[in-house]
Amino acid sequence: MSTAQIDPVSLHTPLPDATAEQWWRSAVIYQIYPRSFADANGDGMGDLNGVRSRLGYLSELGVDAIWLSPFYASPQADAGYDVSDYRDVDPSLGTLADAKAMIVQTHQHGMKIIVDLVPNHTSDQHVWFQQALAAGPGSPERARYMFRQGKGENGELPPNNWESNFGGPAWTRVADGSWYLHLFAPAQPDLDWTNPEVVAEFHDILRFWLDLGVDGFRIDVAHGLAKHPDLPDVLGGHLLNADHVGDHPHWDRDEVHEIYRGWRRVIEEYPGDRVFVAEAWVPNADRFARYLRSDELHTSFNFNFLEAGWDAATSRRVIDQTLHELRDVGAPATWVLSNHDVIRHVTRFGSGDLGLARAKAATQLMLALPGGAYIYQGEELGLEEVRDIAPERRQDPVYFQTGGERVGRDGCRVPLPWSGQESPFGFGPAGDPWLPQPANWAGLTAEAQAADPTSTLAFYREALRVRRGSSELGDGTLQWLDTVPGVLAFRRSATFVSVTNFTDEPVALPAEVVGARVVLSSAPVDGDTLPPASTTWFRLS
Repeated sequence: MSTAQIDPVSLHTPLPDATAEQWWRSAVIYQIYPRSFADANGDGMGDLNGVRSRLGYLSELGVDAIWLSPFYASPQADAGYDVSDYRDVDPSLGTLADAKAMIVQTHQHGMKIIVDLVPNHTSDQHVWFQQALAAGPGSPERARYMFRQGKGENGELPPNNWESNFGGPAWTRVADGSWYLHLFAPAQPDLDWTNPEVVAEFHDILRFWLDLGVDGFRIDVAHGLAKHPDLPDVLGGHLLNADHVGDHPHWDRDEVHEIYRGWRRVIEEYPGDRVFVAEAWVPNADRFARYLRSDELHTSFNFNFLEAGWDAATSRRVIDQTLHELRDVGAPATWVLSNHDVIRHVTRFGSGDLGLARAKAATQLMLALPGGAYIYQGEELGLEEVRDIAPERRQDPVYFQTGGERVGRDGCRVPLPWSGQESPFGFGPAGDPWLPQPANWAGLTAEAQAADPTSTLAFYREALRVRRGSSELGDGTLQWLDTVPGVLAFRRSATFVSVTNFTDEPVALPAEVVGARVVLSSAPVDGDTLPPASTTWFRLS
């Protein structure tokens, strides 16, 4: 599978007509981490033309939409999540013309396109922050960010005890003695969302990309924009947990919802059923649902499901809580098992053959649940976390800010293997990928798996084909069936049943599906028993 040629395309091709109202309620969306997806120019870094070259692959896979992590102009202190210009493309990833062509061609392949938006912070190289440093304390330029005076006799101590999500203090001192807040890396200063200039700027950024034809936005750190006006110390732990119900000084504050009401008014100015999806790490189900009220955001990642692990009871509890809370606000669930910030779920579920079996079963379960679902690039190839990256090759600021105590997220971001027997495995025409690929990936390339009807790629393609062709899958409801412990079974209609065996032993089929036709199984069904670590879809007569 050589790198495909990019067909020339008119940048004025009209948007496709919406084929279904509220497409996002049932969509399967594929996350692209652009620097690790495909490299068109051979510099070792993925780019937008690489994405364009693989749109046919994604269409054949059977996804409804793609979501791209940030490709904006950036110094790359945090792999593009430190944005210096929200209206341009980073030169390492392409040009604005490339982005326009990508949007058009995605639509031509029958898919929607969602782009990442990073509103909590900018890069420290953003023109606003550079103006703030030059203008000094008390200036309108500084009021766009969270600048404060320090504590101590000479202001030598940070304004409070807040910690960076990447490790270390959340405050950095500048030359004039002031401190600025950064909930992530020091190169990512937090914006002050009480400032009308910030609000207006992001309304304009939304319109810029909507005018170019994107179908929606994934909102980074959606639960973190609002901060307590008094900036009090954090009590009871830095991370948000279920005990924090609206009282954490910088996570999941009530004030954030007015921001999203304003965004909803902007997006509703545009035709074509555009959508917002939130990255909101909110463990309290009721608080989580508030982001999805009818005048706010449309969907949000369900991280409680991702964190449930390979456990039947925990998974059922999370599914029930999610569907119950979202039903009250009329929003669909959005299920996800892996992304660019977490260990790949093959590895989380045990690695090797066992981890892959569980991962395929969990994915098939996810695709049968009511609502939409997200697939992270490479999971359709059964890729595991890459754990043996040498220190000198690591890139994640988490690794450096914690002195290596936390290895960071590089292991799930290694460039994809497309073809061939050695690195770069078709990722690019040449060059050393920005993160090293394991030598044993030769058997996991998309090219190798496309020729194998028993491969993980073939399984994903078939699961998505069945889902797309089954009207009862996607948005809707489910009805649980009685099963033995360790098994989850539910109906999606009078005739469609999904059964997952979370145990490591074969179990008897539930009575409701004995004699039913097997539509798809993540492992071969033997007679009237379910294989261990498997999911099977049945069609009743």
